[in-house]
Amino acid sequence: MQFSLWLALAGAGAMISLTPGAGAINTMSNSLSAGFRRSFWGILGQQLALVIHIVIVAAGVGIIVSSSPILFLLIRYVGAAYLVYLGIRSLLAKVEKNDGGKSAAAVEPGLSMFRRGLWVNLLNPKAIVFFLAFMPQFIRPADPLLPQYVVLTATVVLIDIIVMWFVFAAGAKQLKHLTASEHGQLLLNRIFGVMFIVVGILLALV
Repeated sequence: MQFSLWLALAGAGAMISLTPGAGAINTMSNSLSAGFRRSFWGILGQQLALVIHIVIVAAGVGIIVSSSPILFLLIRYVGAAYLVYLGIRSLLAKVEKNDGGKSAAAVEPGLSMFRRGLWVNLLNPKAIVFFLAFMPQFIRPADPLLPQYVVLTATVVLIDIIVMWFVFAAGAKQLKHLTASEHGQLLLNRIFGVMFIVVGILLALV
C-alpha cells in the first residue's frame, strides 16, 4: 500500500473511531466502573468484532448481509435489543458503598468486559455495510490482496485502540471522582444507561 494511500486510510480511520457510538459508550462505562487500565479488556473485544467485520466483508459475505433485508433487520434488531438491555441493566444496577475507594463493580472479570465489547460491536450490521463502502477505497485489485487487507485491518484496529483507550477511556477518568459517592455512582449509572438505550433505539430506527 502506498504511503499516501495509507495516510488517507489512517485519517479516515481516526475520524470513524472518534465518532461517538456504542463502542465509545461501552469503553467509557468500563473505564469508570473497572478502571482505566482494565477497560482495555472491553476495547480488545471491540477490536475482535472489527476484525470479524472486515473478514466478513473481504470474504464477500457482507454483500449477502447487506442485500438481504430480513438478515440485515434481524442482526440490526438483535443488536439494538442488546444495547437497550445494557442500558436497562445499568439503570437498575445496585449502588454499593466503596471499600477503600474501590467499588464492587471494579472486580468484574476481564473476560466479561471482553465479551460485552465483542457483542456491542459485532451486533451492528451497519458496520458491515460501512466496511463494504469503506474498504474498496483503499484496496487495489491489481495488487496482492492479502497484504493490503492485513495493512488495512492492522491500521483500523490500532487507531481504534488508541482512540478508545486514550480519548474515551482516558476522558472518562475525569469523572472518576463521582464514583466515590453513592449519589455519583447512581448518576453515572443513569447517564450511561440512557446513552445505551438511546443508541440502541437509533440503531433500530435510523
